[in-house]
Amino acid sequence: MEMFPPIPLSEWKASKETLHRFAQVVGKIRLAGSVRRNHWWNVPYHLTGQGITTRPMGLVDGNPVFTIDFDFVGHRLIVRALDGATVSFPLAGQSVSSFHRRTLDALRTIGVEVAVEHPHPFDLPDAKRPFAEDTEHTSYDPFWVNRYWQVLSQVALTLEEFASGYSGKISPVHHFWHTFDIAVTRFSDRRIDQPRDVDPVTREAYSREVISAGFWFGDEAFPRPAFYSYAAPEPGGLAGQPLRPAAARWAEQRGSHLAVLEYDDVRGERDARAQVIDFYESVYRAAARLAGWDAEHLACPGGITDPHASHDG
Repeated sequence: MEMFPPIPLSEWKASKETLHRFAQVVGKIRLAGSVRRNHWWNVPYHLTGQGITTRPMGLVDGNPVFTIDFDFVGHRLIVRALDGATVSFPLAGQSVSSFHRRTLDALRTIGVEVAVEHPHPFDLPDAKRPFAEDTEHTSYDPFWVNRYWQVLSQVALTLEEFASGYSGKISPVHHFWHTFDIAVTRFSDRRIDQPRDVDPVTREAYSREVISAGFWFGDEAFPRPAFYSYAAPEPGGLAGQPLRPAAARWAEQRGSHLAVLEYDDVRGERDARAQVIDFYESVYRAAARLAGWDAEHLACPGGITDPHASHDG
């Protein structure tokens, strides 16, 4: 399997837009059916050997324990209860409306009733249209959806390796259904009091100082897949700091700056994975220094904090 294979947005844009809404349908079920965690860590998807999963949920809302998995090898949605009851249906050939209906029907079959507070897309152009009324988005190309999962899996392990070098508070490597990116976030213990008029998603996500690293597949605003990293709040002078490798650059993003390394600029390199990790590290070191983090104290090379452990044995 090629490391970081091609995934041009133009080849699967329609499928991505449909799949993004499928992910939001199930993501909102996860939001309703799981115990809330700080910074919304309960909400994102995690990777599996065949796709992505909600992980087990239920009990907190009176439902039995259940999971919802996307299988991007067999191209099915699979709903399972703890007692072994399983319902699945094909992902191809569905509109968002039929996917929404069949997902809820599958849940009822295994004894699950979920009250989704706002069954509409989040932060997408059709945010005012209920999922149940979306018969527009129907594209699903199995080849490109499988490719998306392959790339997602490789990036996830790259982010895991980067994450291993930090011993402070850090998120899991997880796939967000609202923005359709995958990320890992390092936190300091510095509280950030967001204004009350800031939306609740942002207030919770950025209630502490963070330095985040991730990857997205491209969208209307930035129509190319790319690795990215940023700090919030952004320390003064960050966008003037040098980045590695040479192809990386700073980009303006909603009044702040984002470090960007385009996927196609690095994926063909022999040491592409190492270059991506070096990119993340260059942003982290610059942001941590400017924000006053004790980067040396928080480091754990090779994922080891035991001072008596040997790195080679």
